[in-house]
Amino acid sequence: MTTTTLITVAPTGAESAKADVPALPVTLDELVATAQECESVGASVIHVHIRDEKAQPTLDQGRLRDTVAALRDGTDLIVQLSSGGSVHDPEEARLAVLDAAPDMASCTMGTVNFGEDVFLNRWEFIVELHTRMQERGIVPEYEIFDLGHLWALQRLLDKYGLPAGGHVHVDLVMGVPGGMPGTTAALVACTTALADLPAGTTFSATGIGRTTLPVLLASLSAGGHLRVGMEDTITYAKGQPVESNAQLVARAAGFARLAQRPPMTSATARQMLGVRP
Repeated sequence: MTTTTLITVAPTGAESAKADVPALPVTLDELVATAQECESVGASVIHVHIRDEKAQPTLDQGRLRDTVAALRDGTDLIVQLSSGGSVHDPEEARLAVLDAAPDMASCTMGTVNFGEDVFLNRWEFIVELHTRMQERGIVPEYEIFDLGHLWALQRLLDKYGLPAGGHVHVDLVMGVPGGMPGTTAALVACTTALADLPAGTTFSATGIGRTTLPVLLASLSAGGHLRVGMEDTITYAKGQPVESNAQLVARAAGFARLAQRPPMTSATARQMLGVRP
């Protein structure tokens, strides 16, 4: 069990509208300010979705490059771009996310029903994303929405080799309607399956909506790491909207300290994940 906790903040996502959630950071200035606030209270990785001038989800290459540059200039956070985009983005645009040269990028390990939509991740697309990241030295975070995605990851690594950096890190995304539930039992099932992955594999867990706290506590108790943010929940408690991403990171950091596993520094996170300085 690790002695510190990796905390990833996912501040924006592609689902919530700025009109409905005024605190959502959608401009570059808002995103950088959010990143700085979250870093100051314990985050070491930022999982990034971006928006256009109308606050709509976009994978615009210029905006992606500007975002990576601004976050590197303004913080020491590990910059992880989402290759998922929104459920409507085409595969080529999702692959082109890597052209912005982030430290990390997400790699979702299978198709999943996503509320009323379908988040499509064909095997051929997964292989292409994995191998392009190997070639470019971009470290993947393998996103797991269901137990079978872990078996797909085992197949991927067996056939195409370890990721850039040599370390395998997964994020268990729990509580999405259509994916695995955000329960302790589901997390335990996933951690059991992790034993079949390369030695030293680490995991974070993300609880969507009302599963945020149960998943956070279960992950800490199982030696896992945490992802929190307004991409995943916009409610801090029943009837209480989230005020900021930093509020969620501070709560996660507080629980990590109670578990005697305080937040991990960005430098330590880079070393653990195999991310280049």
